[in-house]
Amino acid sequence: MNRSTAALIGVLGVAAALAAGHLVAAVVGPSASPFLAVGNTAIDFTPSAVKDFAVRAFGTHDKLVLLLGMAAVLLVAAVGAGLLSRRSPLPGTVLAGVLGLLGVAAVLYRPDLGQLGVLAPVAALAAGVVVFRWLHTKATGHTEATGPADGRRAFLIASGATAAGAGLAALVGQAAGSRVDVEASRRAVGALEPASPAPPIPPGADFAAEGTPTFITPNADFYRIDTALSVPRVRAEDWVLRVHGLVDRELNLRYDDLRRRDLVERTVTMVCVSNEVGGPYISTANFVGVPLRDVLLEAGVRDGADQLFSTSADGWTAGSPVDVVLEEERGALIALGMNGEPLPLEHGFPARLVVPGLYGYVSATKWVVDLELTTFEARRGYWLDRAWARKAPVKVMSRIDRPERGSTASGRVVATGVAWAQPTGVREVEVRVDGGPWRTATLADDVNGSTWRMWRVELDLPPGGHTIESRATDKSGFTQPQARVAPIPDGATGWHSVFFTVD
Repeated sequence: MNRSTAALIGVLGVAAALAAGHLVAAVVGPSASPFLAVGNTAIDFTPSAVKDFAVRAFGTHDKLVLLLGMAAVLLVAAVGAGLLSRRSPLPGTVLAGVLGLLGVAAVLYRPDLGQLGVLAPVAALAAGVVVFRWLHTKATGHTEATGPADGRRAFLIASGATAAGAGLAALVGQAAGSRVDVEASRRAVGALEPASPAPPIPPGADFAAEGTPTFITPNADFYRIDTALSVPRVRAEDWVLRVHGLVDRELNLRYDDLRRRDLVERTVTMVCVSNEVGGPYISTANFVGVPLRDVLLEAGVRDGADQLFSTSADGWTAGSPVDVVLEEERGALIALGMNGEPLPLEHGFPARLVVPGLYGYVSATKWVVDLELTTFEARRGYWLDRAWARKAPVKVMSRIDRPERGSTASGRVVATGVAWAQPTGVREVEVRVDGGPWRTATLADDVNGSTWRMWRVELDLPPGGHTIESRATDKSGFTQPQARVAPIPDGATGWHSVFFTVD
């Protein structure tokens, strides 16, 4: 058997295995697809430092990079197995077995999959072994009666059939796995009219014409950082939120139960703990939902409960401090809508948590299906097991949006940016150039303490290179510290600086 034939057999064997697993996963649960299950498990076992690097390096494309990396590894392994199996199919059979067992282990590890989920990797294992050995026989089994030419023809036909079958199985599996029409469910929800709308955003709330973001972030531009390789697909009609644990009465709330309540609208800025100094992972939206505090008080929070342990439909977990989510002025929500429409799928439809003033990994569970009143000693959220901080209040921060790093400005320089200090609010932003005296920037109109605040300052600078720095002070008088601290374990600190040139 020549090398190209051997490599092709390995690749087709792996393709058949993945396609079969994907097809069966459409029946037992889309996330049981071996490729996704292994990818999700790889995310769970990746060290925090590596994940942080991935977010910094690839941003919201980190999952695509992971999937492409996995595909590349599988391709190399498939080619290697084929080359090692030129004389005997045993090496390829062993690889198929190892990959199949890895898929079984990944499915069993996933908290969102039942025992039936193992049928998908088992099907992948069987298909991989059978197809690999069959193609190997086709490539090596021609006889003098059939002749080499007939043997090659039979192998090419078998290879083509395998490729077509794998492609068809993958497409059918993808279509069947998407049979839950979540978008139709989302459209059927219609408008979510709040009984208590948020105050209108004043026209002077941003300096977008001079380089800041618009005050409200469009849904399509709202940052997304999470661990989900595939977005959970839960219809509003099927969604149930269980509230239990250290409560006086357990609640099981359906979507319509929440929608029939008096909905409130709140303007909230959310920021990811992975946001570096000057980073982009911060956005603002008008969220519509039910006050989380009201639901918890209805259940009756017992003494001793200090953690609200929330679980997503895909098994991801987070722990929020009970005393914070019960603060009436904090305004924590079980959110159903975002910027005038039901939550987009990637942002948590049908429902998510929004707790102003806390980083998302302890407050912003998307696709939320379970709320347990418990203690921090009894339950540990996803990121706590990875050495992140238990409590994560958002830190006072400012960012320079214009001038951009490395840019060249002409004439009078207008510097603009944003600052945030949830839930206290921003009192002041100061700017200095080349280590000189601090200047107080002009602030845009204040919306509320749980949102960002835009700033601007005009600068007369001589030609040449300059470095601009910014710092914010919240309404309690606390000023953003200068020392740079990395995002992990509880958020970055430090003054943002930008070098630019005036011509």
